[in-house]
Amino acid sequence: MLKSTVHVLLRVHAAAVALICCLAATDAGASIVGQTGPSFALSAKADRVTTPDGGSILFWGFATGNRAQYPGPTLLVNQGDPVTIDVTNQLPASAGQRVSLIFPGQEGVTAVCKSQPCVQGPLTLEAALGGTVTYSFAASRAGTFQYSSGSNPDLQIEMGLAGALIVRPSSGASQAYNTSESAFDREYLFFLSEMDSHIHDLVEQQGVDAVYRTSLLTDYMPNYWFLNGRNAPDTMAEDGGERFPTQPYGALVRMHPGERVLMRVIGGGHDMHPFHHHGNHARVIAVDGHLLQSTAPPSGDSIDLSHEVFTIQSVPGQTVDAIFTWTAKDLGWDIYGAPHHPDGPFPGNTCNAGLDGLDPDTKEYCADHGKRIPVVLPDLLSTDFGGFWSGSPYMGVLGLLPPGQGGLNPDAGYSYMWHSHTEKEITNFDIFPGGMMTMLIIVPVNVTIAPAP
Repeated sequence: MLKSTVHVLLRVHAAAVALICCLAATDAGASIVGQTGPSFALSAKADRVTTPDGGSILFWGFATGNRAQYPGPTLLVNQGDPVTIDVTNQLPASAGQRVSLIFPGQEGVTAVCKSQPCVQGPLTLEAALGGTVTYSFAASRAGTFQYSSGSNPDLQIEMGLAGALIVRPSSGASQAYNTSESAFDREYLFFLSEMDSHIHDLVEQQGVDAVYRTSLLTDYMPNYWFLNGRNAPDTMAEDGGERFPTQPYGALVRMHPGERVLMRVIGGGHDMHPFHHHGNHARVIAVDGHLLQSTAPPSGDSIDLSHEVFTIQSVPGQTVDAIFTWTAKDLGWDIYGAPHHPDGPFPGNTCNAGLDGLDPDTKEYCADHGKRIPVVLPDLLSTDFGGFWSGSPYMGVLGLLPPGQGGLNPDAGYSYMWHSHTEKEITNFDIFPGGMMTMLIIVPVNVTIAPAP
């Protein structure tokens, strides 16, 4: 039995390594993938998610096509749009569930029965099996928001009936809000959620009533944790693809030095998650779609209450917008190679510092130009190499590696782990590593980061 278990774990590990080898050369999107509006047609359906430990879990999700998604499709609209969303209940009859939508942060939401049967629920109009409800509102303010089912949310959010709503400001798509301080070069969504697979197995095998006969919803103890509907290492695979028909959104972050990355973080489940981003602090600029500015800011463009954090404390149902950047300032050596980039991607011996101390072209910190890494690296036979080590401490430089090593960092970028700071949440059913984990890869400015498909 032990031998068989070890063989299974080795196969899972080998598959994970092979996956990362492929994804490391894949360009993550510089903008968020989703469905553009302002009109949408969603259906609530049952389907399955896969987990890197070989699991397959029943879930309920919203779909715009044949397959449900976990989380639901990301809805992208513009400020001022008249948004309409049709929701049709196509859950299995055995589920015995009505379905609805609520939109925290949106005002003036109306609900109309488009196709019977519809029933008035505690929070809004609900679609019974086969019915369709149309929800409408004006996207009056920009920001990051969540939508979810307002019917039996204790069970239905756990089962997967939730997603992200992004309202782009009238000032344009390169800002999160109508202020220049929210400008960004790249943006990434982080929809944080969790599952207790025992609940999903009970729903599948014995029905919803069996769940309510237990304490699983009140004494909640999840065993899987997700970033954008995937567990590590699947979080680092490309968006879409045949491998993840119901989990189309990846979470790998790629950027150039000096760029401003907008982090849109959504607490999409029942638990709080401390989302830790190695490499630098992030400046929180908005919470729940509200800019962090005083009632009488020094200027209309100010975010005077913004603040830096090294971990975003993501609360259930809450959204956080933060700006993250990375430079080589105070790193202590020339990121591209030294002296004067003899082997790096930027030959030459000059560094033209701007007001921020960075060269406008290479984005290196000029005070460290020409400096070698201030340590003596051990020889190859004395070193255990990590998967993303390029063989060189310099960005854009590939060095010698032992046989069988390498391939995970073809652009010779600097890699940092982004993950939950709760240790159990970076496992897949107690198998480490996994769960709520992804990577940030900072690549030289001469490496193209492809836009999202």
